[in-house]
Amino acid sequence: MSTYEDRLKALRAQLVRVALDGFVVPLTDEHMSEYVGAYAQRLAWLTGFQGSAGSAVVLPEEAAIFVDGRYTLQVREQVDGAHWQYESVPQTSVAAWLGDHAPVGGRIGYDPWLHTRAWVKAAGEALAERGAELVAVDTNPVDAVWPDRPAPSDARLVVHEDRHAGQSAAEKRQAMADWLVTRHADAVVLSALDSLAWTFNIRGKDVERTPVALAYAIVHADATADLYVAPEKMDEAVAKHLGNAVRVHDRSAFADALAGFAGKTVAADPERAVAAIFEALEAGGAHILALRDPAVLPKAVKNPIEIAGHKAAQARDGAALSRFLHWIAAEAPGGGVDELGAAARLEAFRKETGLLEDLSFDTISGAGPNGAVVHYRVEEKTNRPIESGSFYLVDSGGQYRDGTTDVTRTIAIGTPTQEMKRRFTLVLKGHIALARAQFPKGTRGGQLDVLARQFLWAEGLDYAHGTGHGVGSFLSVHEGPQRIATFGGGDEALQAGMILSNEPGYYKTGEYGIRIENLVLVEPRDVPGAEREMLGFETLTFAPIDRNAIATELLTGEERAWLDGYHAQVREVVGPQLDGAALDWLKAACAPL
Repeated sequence: MSTYEDRLKALRAQLVRVALDGFVVPLTDEHMSEYVGAYAQRLAWLTGFQGSAGSAVVLPEEAAIFVDGRYTLQVREQVDGAHWQYESVPQTSVAAWLGDHAPVGGRIGYDPWLHTRAWVKAAGEALAERGAELVAVDTNPVDAVWPDRPAPSDARLVVHEDRHAGQSAAEKRQAMADWLVTRHADAVVLSALDSLAWTFNIRGKDVERTPVALAYAIVHADATADLYVAPEKMDEAVAKHLGNAVRVHDRSAFADALAGFAGKTVAADPERAVAAIFEALEAGGAHILALRDPAVLPKAVKNPIEIAGHKAAQARDGAALSRFLHWIAAEAPGGGVDELGAAARLEAFRKETGLLEDLSFDTISGAGPNGAVVHYRVEEKTNRPIESGSFYLVDSGGQYRDGTTDVTRTIAIGTPTQEMKRRFTLVLKGHIALARAQFPKGTRGGQLDVLARQFLWAEGLDYAHGTGHGVGSFLSVHEGPQRIATFGGGDEALQAGMILSNEPGYYKTGEYGIRIENLVLVEPRDVPGAEREMLGFETLTFAPIDRNAIATELLTGEERAWLDGYHAQVREVVGPQLDGAALDWLKAACAPL
């Protein structure tokens, strides 16, 4: 189908054929993933939206697409406003919108393999107030009109070795079994792909930029497990690694297996397991415990081997990024460098390490006004030259066997304006305030968010994204449950061993964007005289912060000392990996203010 308008018309025609008055299209898969395989990119196929979070509703006469503040500009550039209404989350929601817009008495379809029970309840109640009905479909109508829909990946599983994992899969299953016993439960369903990868110490290539494999698992109270994965994805090495305690079945057998727990107690995560899983367990007579997936917190709290691996990955990645920053400092002011070329050059520097498995997400390479698009994705049609007198924002990361990286630098090309320098410095002050924070054990990420925003707020400025997200260990670059945000999360108590990003920003629509991002490790802090157990952050990312963009008069003595100390660490960690002109540039870039 040649246009997105044609696709919308085709979906509406299909809805008529199946007697539905509307359909909800989320951007997720059967595992409630943030990043999904090509086969599950239904929202992108239907609307053209390329972001990583969103939903759409199609009704007979109107359609709406729902995104959060990260995508306010992007959705308007990628999705045709002549056919779609733009709706902002959390100001509204799909359920609330349906409650106002669904046809009275209408039948609104949803795919129970793509939504949580909580969503189904909220949407059903909103529709009921309008005299309309929420209807589960057996076949997704988008799939019925998507003629060249890709097949799910058939890439092989790979073993994630204990020397990187720091704990064997058998030990993890035993800990999960102990968790089940204390809750008088017989089994737990694992459907989140990163939980499966972590629990079984396996990785895959079924989702771009995230090393996971399409599978389900059921772990039992005797520490055995059933793994449901396509047979062609297995090989002898993986089978040997899994061992006899893990029974392997075809992924297609998972739904039927859920019916086999009559009279037994089964745990499932209401946030990470789709509604269809709960419905199948209930239909089979299982007693369900709605509990958080027991892999989530242990996965987030990195063990010493994972922490050491992450530090090694960061040192390697920091050297690659520093080579890139030297390159762009030399090449961009003279012209001839554009966003696509810069992103390709940065990836090349990472590949030169010889250890890069993949990028951890598509590089955000935003010059000038494109930098103000928070999750900008450069394409041929949007590609801009990096021009003198502008800011260039580059947010990037790598997947290495020993760690996952994510770092943003904003670079002044030529001479920035005083406004640009002032706002860069307000962002930097927030970054430093969070990096220097000490807080009592039990503190939630949401309680720290204001530290990074305070200087922007003082001048009536802000940014429409969280300040920090969790990061996996050769897994997802966005990992929960920890976040530093006052919306959409941030309620998890931070624990020593968690890794998060520290990434305040500022975005001036049509002109420039600023973001400064390092990853940080939550660590115990010995505070003399403290009456509470205290925690703080160890900065893990090492690459210069652009001194040319700083209004130094706005920094306090403590802030200058932090930045000088940070740059001294960059020289210490990255310097030995560079030589020649790149090393000379690093020394100048990291000189004391």
